[in-house]
Amino acid sequence: MNVLFDNIVNARDLGGMTGAGGRQVRAHRLLRTAHLHDATHSDIRRLQQEYHLATIFDFRSLGEAEALPDLAVPGATHHLLPTIDLSAERLTEQPIPQESFLNLEAHIVNYSFYPEVQQMAANMYLSLIRSEYSQLQYATFLRLIVEAPEDGGVLWHCFQGKDRTGWGAAFLLSALGVEREAIIADFDLSNEAYRELVAKLNAQIDEQGGGEAEKEVVLAFMGVSTPNFIRTLDLIDNEFGGMNAYLREQLLLTTDDMHKLRKRFLV
Repeated sequence: MNVLFDNIVNARDLGGMTGAGGRQVRAHRLLRTAHLHDATHSDIRRLQQEYHLATIFDFRSLGEAEALPDLAVPGATHHLLPTIDLSAERLTEQPIPQESFLNLEAHIVNYSFYPEVQQMAANMYLSLIRSEYSQLQYATFLRLIVEAPEDGGVLWHCFQGKDRTGWGAAFLLSALGVEREAIIADFDLSNEAYRELVAKLNAQIDEQGGGEAEKEVVLAFMGVSTPNFIRTLDLIDNEFGGMNAYLREQLLLTTDDMHKLRKRFLV
């Protein structure tokens, strides 16, 4: 369910989704958003009073977090867990400099015409899923939720709250027994939040003579590519033996951990 804050965008309460045994995800306990740098005082109060927020996970890079630090939420523990291994990426020639990601909206139309960026957009979810570094960060995310205070809410985010955050939601919802189609639908909802931005950038691509390949780059970086998400879910099935096996073997989530999560977050 989308949640309207004053200045926290792409926010969704996962409460009400159907999990294992037909039980519902508890409302006001699992919240995915974009970054908290611009949150208003009213937003912070709501996170405290409505969501009883106890734990925050920030999936951004160190540079992103330093450039736009989250506002503190009193009573909540903040964990910075960068889910992309920038040190490994620096060992290869990257078509988009890291500093451009701090203001990607201003650059993405130009970059969309680069064939290597088009390939990067198509493969970025595959890279995330296969990276041992990313697996460790998401494993830590799930482990800390298992160990977090039982009566407190959990929030996780990246910069726009879509790709890195979306995969965090996919893993957690899968652990709660939510069906694949519902997870895909939740992932795709980020396109509603960024529909106007994507349309504006696509108009610029049209003006510059671009086409569908360039617009796919804009969608991947400024919205979400749901087909790429589905393709990566299929890869998890084919390469890792399915999501449950991935959670168990790559993200180190035990059967007992799943029972604890379901007892805590399903009603």
